[in-house]
Amino acid sequence: MRILILGGDGYLGWPTAMRFSSRGHDVHVVDNYLRRRAHEEAGTDSLTPIAEDLGARVRAWREVTGREIGVTEGDLTDWEVVRGVFASFRPEAIVHYGEMPSAPYSMRDRDHAVFTQTNNVVGTLNVLWAMRDLAPDAHLVKLGTMGEYGTPNIDIEEGYLEIHHNGRTDVLPFPKVPGSMYHLSKVHDSHNIHFACRVWGLRATDLNQGVVYGIHTDETQLDERLLTRFDYDDVFGTALNRFCLQAVIGHPLTVYGKGGQTRGYLNIVDTLQCVELAVNHPAEPGEFRVFNQFTEQFSVLELAELVQKAGAQVGLEVEVRSVENPRVELEEHYYNARHTKLLDLGLRPHLLSETLIGSMFETIERYRDRVDVAHILPRDRWRPPDR
Repeated sequence: MRILILGGDGYLGWPTAMRFSSRGHDVHVVDNYLRRRAHEEAGTDSLTPIAEDLGARVRAWREVTGREIGVTEGDLTDWEVVRGVFASFRPEAIVHYGEMPSAPYSMRDRDHAVFTQTNNVVGTLNVLWAMRDLAPDAHLVKLGTMGEYGTPNIDIEEGYLEIHHNGRTDVLPFPKVPGSMYHLSKVHDSHNIHFACRVWGLRATDLNQGVVYGIHTDETQLDERLLTRFDYDDVFGTALNRFCLQAVIGHPLTVYGKGGQTRGYLNIVDTLQCVELAVNHPAEPGEFRVFNQFTEQFSVLELAELVQKAGAQVGLEVEVRSVENPRVELEEHYYNARHTKLLDLGLRPHLLSETLIGSMFETIERYRDRVDVAHILPRDRWRPPDR
């Protein structure tokens, strides 16, 4: 199968490219190094050393496995880049990670908010038009986020909700109450993709992903040059990854506020498994599917306590400390999200209780000299400065 991976230089995009290539698919990746530039702007970097660019990455992949991955260095908001890739590669499946993925980044100031929404929404619109005109039978697998839903005081369904109103019934998209400009951009994406499926007959699967943790996949462990990035800073680092690093370097775990914020979580290896299942079982023409992509639910405080316990088992003294919450969010709330559709397709979850947090500790220890402690505490605030 010809599989186009947008955002193929990222934390998830690069391992996904290697996974499909290892399965014998014809893989082509697109990236404009947005994440790398954002880190340069902030003065941060990946904990794990990653190859200088996609060219170096695919050369290493070729040397290790004998397999090829095609590369386009370009911006999805540039129509000529998108049109050219679709016209030449003619994808049968498109895996779309190619967006700015950080809530704190999107809330930094007006410029970052406008950039986030413009980059994400325009890039996805270009992909949809390219599919309509150049690859109408292709299947789009789009990385969404559970953050689109917010934290409603009802069970979260998978994308749709049956509504009974004034004696009539319909199945409509589940209400969205996102908590940042980034998450709001994902809601716009979902609406645009739904429209394209309804009106143009495209096929798409929206993977509303929970918070991802982990460092290694089968492919990244083949050679150090194949490592994916591992972000630990306050802008791009995810909760469990950040807590594990903080535990190793002896920094108190940074629990925002009361720590009752509950979300869905999954291992990076399960992200690859979910994407592969979606690609191998495509939506029907005109269908917009939504899968809630996570395996377990934890509060932030529960995660911190799990890391503290795991640290004690390997001789680390781990302190859990509450810090002022920079976000505007409920810190205690009801949260129960359905996530059965991927299980029905065959997902075999790697649960946190079965994951060796200690192995994450070992990898972090190996690269601890790359840590910049100045970028651990949160800097971006959701509220205006005078409030």
